[in-house]
Amino acid sequence: MTAAVAPDLAPLETDRSLRRYEDIRQLLPDVDNPTPLVRLNHVVAGTGLTAYLKLEWLNPFGSLKDRAANYLMAGMHERGDLDGRDIVEASSGNTAIALAALAALAGKSLTVTIPSDVPEEKRTMLRMLGAEVWETPDDLCPVDHPKDGAIALARSIAAQDGGARFALANQYENEDNVRAHYETTGPEIWRQTNGQVDYFVAGFGTTGTITGVGRYLKERNPEIRVVAVEPHPGHRLPGLKSFQEAKQPGILDWGVIDDVIRVDDAAAYETTKQLHRREGLIVGPSTGAVVHGVNEIGAAGGIAVGISPDSGSKYTSYFADILGDDGRPRV
Repeated sequence: MTAAVAPDLAPLETDRSLRRYEDIRQLLPDVDNPTPLVRLNHVVAGTGLTAYLKLEWLNPFGSLKDRAANYLMAGMHERGDLDGRDIVEASSGNTAIALAALAALAGKSLTVTIPSDVPEEKRTMLRMLGAEVWETPDDLCPVDHPKDGAIALARSIAAQDGGARFALANQYENEDNVRAHYETTGPEIWRQTNGQVDYFVAGFGTTGTITGVGRYLKERNPEIRVVAVEPHPGHRLPGLKSFQEAKQPGILDWGVIDDVIRVDDAAAYETTKQLHRREGLIVGPSTGAVVHGVNEIGAAGGIAVGISPDSGSKYTSYFADILGDDGRPRV
């Protein structure tokens, strides 16, 4: 007896209401599909602020940088930069992870230069995605910018053979990074807070987030305060930069920044622990730095929105270093 052959069936159409998608890229956020905004009920209690975190680790590739990587890829494609070339980029991990996933989907490869102190979890993830990973010592860079070795190496690789082999994504200088947040993150925050946001807090990194979101929000309400969080030199807060040891990115717009709050590692990691244990939020250490910044604002009231760039799953080796046998941090 011959088994019946099922007729060919057309693929099911994308339906966001059912969370059914044709492609992982359709999970990338926009105003109609934003990342969550979650209130902090304990860690900022008593500050006078109503504080929310925007959980960017719920993006499809696990971080805030999914937005920028998507716009960087689209821009390179539109300009023809990817015709016959693969991609090279300097990253502390999150942009590279998103770029590696997007490059794989586009049939391209990624070479990434990363600082030598990037967590092993990120390096492993990059290799799982097929990226070629070059770990970079700080001393490749000029003395006045000792933390920019990975950027210098990426630019050197891009310049090989007259630029015929690699396109540099160039997130520190590329306005597509800013545009990603001006067109998505900023409008999402405005809509999710019903336009009532009073403070926006984000860390200094590539500065695409704070520039793009700050610019958008201040166009809607110039009274909104944009607060940057900056670590101290020699910090261990991946994704954040101290401009005492790193060059300021070309895309940084100081005109949208009202205040800079500096945070040390101990305060950032203590706040990270509190977010895990009191809010149930499994966040990375840069989120702890941002929430510490929220606590330092000193406002009598209003709504503050902080960015939570990624989850703590990429930093378990770091967390193991700071936890004693009794589970208390050593920092």
